Amino acid sequence: MLLHIFCLLSLAVVPHSISQSTTNSSTKPDCQSRCGDIEVSYPFGIGNGTNCSMNSWFSLQCDTSVNPPKAYLSTTGIEVVKTSESAIYVKYYDRMAIACYDMQFYNKTLDITLELNFSSVPYTLSDANQIISIGCDDLASVQGVLNSKHNFIDGCVSSCSRPDGIGQCPGNGCCQTSISRGTVSLSTELSDLHSNWRRKSKLFPCSFAFVGMMNTSLGNITFRLSDLNDSITLIKNTRLTDMPLVLDWRIGSQNCTKVQNSTDYACQKNSYCIDSDTGVEGYRCSCLKGYMGNPYRSPGCVDVDECMNNPCDSNGLCTNTPGSYECSCPKGYRGDGRRDGRGCYWVPGSRNKVAIGAGLGSGIGLLLLLSTCFWLHKFQKRRKIKKQKEKFFKRNGGLLLQQQISTNEYILEKTKLFTAKELEKATDRFNESRILGQGGQGTVYKGMLSDGNIVAIKKSKLVDENQVEQFINEVVLLSQINHRNIVKLLGCCLETEVPLLVYEFISNGTLFDHIHDDSPEFPFSWNMRLKIAVEVAGALAHLHYATSLPIYHRDIKSTNILLDEKYAAKVSDFGTSRSIAVDQTHLTTLVKGTFGYLDPEYFQSSQFTEKSDVYSFGVVLVELLTRKRPISSDRIEEERSLATRFLLCMERNNLETILDSQVLQRGRKEELIAVAKLAKRCLNLNGKNRPTMKEVATELESIRMSQSLSTTIATTFQQVKLHKAKSILLSDDDYTWTSTADSTISSSCTSPLVVNTI
Repeated sequence: MLLHIFCLLSLAVVPHSISQSTTNSSTKPDCQSRCGDIEVSYPFGIGNGTNCSMNSWFSLQCDTSVNPPKAYLSTTGIEVVKTSESAIYVKYYDRMAIACYDMQFYNKTLDITLELNFSSVPYTLSDANQIISIGCDDLASVQGVLNSKHNFIDGCVSSCSRPDGIGQCPGNGCCQTSISRGTVSLSTELSDLHSNWRRKSKLFPCSFAFVGMMNTSLGNITFRLSDLNDSITLIKNTRLTDMPLVLDWRIGSQNCTKVQNSTDYACQKNSYCIDSDTGVEGYRCSCLKGYMGNPYRSPGCVDVDECMNNPCDSNGLCTNTPGSYECSCPKGYRGDGRRDGRGCYWVPGSRNKVAIGAGLGSGIGLLLLLSTCFWLHKFQKRRKIKKQKEKFFKRNGGLLLQQQISTNEYILEKTKLFTAKELEKATDRFNESRILGQGGQGTVYKGMLSDGNIVAIKKSKLVDENQVEQFINEVVLLSQINHRNIVKLLGCCLETEVPLLVYEFISNGTLFDHIHDDSPEFPFSWNMRLKIAVEVAGALAHLHYATSLPIYHRDIKSTNILLDEKYAAKVSDFGTSRSIAVDQTHLTTLVKGTFGYLDPEYFQSSQFTEKSDVYSFGVVLVELLTRKRPISSDRIEEERSLATRFLLCMERNNLETILDSQVLQRGRKEELIAVAKLAKRCLNLNGKNRPTMKEVATELESIRMSQSLSTTIATTFQQVKLHKAKSILLSDDDYTWTSTADSTISSSCTSPLVVNTI
């Protein structure tokens, strides 16, 4: 015990390395350094035009007529509540989208779109912000520009599982979606989800969307759902005006390599240039290691005198050097003078050999003591890591998985438990260069196991301790699925903070990439599309009917369908999948999925059935037929959904207008009509009227078989015209196809592909 205490005391006298990155706030002479509670540092400045700031965009005005005083950006009049080395925090009062409806006539009485645009200023939206939507069954659609180059579309749905009582963000009556760093502009619009099929079920007249940082000082946003009747009451009770908007700032409009030799270069002596990490060209400055001060103000950063805190041995001498320091020993002493080295020890003359022995003994004893303490510290660290792994393993359901493995040898063969060390080595410690993709459920890394196998490792974002048992049951269930068109789950790792799932690696990208790739180098033929549709339908039918417990995927979309080197389809991403008992008919849950693919009935009831997967697959079929995206932001609200546009064209007997030109040229008319008819059945708004996945798979296989049959007959009997395939392709419906002389396809549904339903 005494040795242990002495070790701790010995370690305590070893100084920690002093951070050299600290900078002091500084302003120009005769300029204010504070406005109320806000400390201002150059390039920002208060008042005096641009004499106190770098330029007008960094100029602040201080209103001293209020208590405490408040600061505002001179160019825009926006209130500033905080500045930092890379961001400013502002109160952007005019940042809310509002949509209100007349509950009697169900028309919009108020429609305000949220518009934020920073394209002409040295600011961009920080990823610390979020888009928050408050309302019942409302869609917040977001469009924006990232890094001044890339357009993006996002959004979220706010639904009320409990239409009376208290709403909460996130949760009942509220949804959130993140904002990417470097967002230059965005536009948020609110729309009622019931506008297409059940408008009269609108619960409250108003909904709201705003942008800001949900900080800990405000806590979670709660509100009475009845406040959705009155926008003023809602804003007052939720303190939305106190929520800051975070903006990243930068200097200039060029990166470091372009501006360093320019006369406009702002970084002063003993500082270095840092490219803006927002993706928009510009830069910031920072002091070199061992220096402190304001890197934008002449004469620049000044050297830190480390010797003031004596970082050397107690008997040593400290000499300050530019950006660093040196340690030495005084006369009569030997050593390097450093506390973390040999230090300084006394070397007397030959007449004092006893003192020399004592000094050497003390030095050796000190080294042994330090060595002992080092290994003791290392042992404790390893023990701590081991206990932490055991804690994570238990929290992530490891004991439950071991119990199931011990009672079933088949599970032992199919479910492998990987160690954290194995997967860290396989992914180079989860290096960013190994990232294959990121989504709402987590990040997928490419890795190579010790046996040379290439795998995909999914690292979850969150872990819900209340669903550990369900997660383990799903891991066991999915690991036993053996289907050529389903990505194989090889095993998992449970001794990390969040579970890691290990899948087989699929090399040829996603179906979405191939559908929407306009490159002429790889023509995505109709035969290949039909083959993929057959394979995906078979895989989903296998999940629904051939496993011990039916499995609902719940997120069928073209980005979750992978293609291997032979372009065989592989259904992936079971992050939201659920298995159900055979006596259950549906699964009640919070609404999850992807816009454009979600079953409309799911929005209303929050009950996910096997027919919800059928609807999502129907959207994928329409993507294969049309080569169009499931959501189009450049169309009117009623036609943004690809499924809606497709059904309208089917109803108006104008299917040809929406089909892909390559499909029209290469595909057989009977096949296209049959697949379109099947897609229409899958997209029926009433789930009971949709076919099962088994029926869908059987019908698609029949269509493909008829294709092979027609090819064989045409090859064998070139002079005989046969129509055997039609009885397989078409059921009770009579379809007629008439083509125009002009091969150009109109953008509206006015083309001559006619579908007549008896």
